[in-house]
Amino acid sequence: MVIAYIMVKAHTGEADRLKNTIAAIDGVVSTHVVAGDVDLIAKVDVPSPADVKDIAATEIQDVDGVEDTQTYIAMD
Repeated sequence: MVIAYIMVKAHTGEADRLKNTIAAIDGVVSTHVVAGDVDLIAKVDVPSPADVKDIAATEIQDVDGVEDTQTYIAMD
């Protein structure tokens, strides 16, 4: 399994709505609204790096209200 953390920058006022929308995506195991440079962190647990790419670059980026994402794949 591949575990990754996707940092999500949301449009103003959209973090709470996005949390629920992103949490419903297959492969996303948790989402958290956070303070800092990003608004949400989504933890993904999927079979392959290609699945991480699909979730981050396709599904999350296509959610209305998402401004930007950064993806970090866990190495341990």
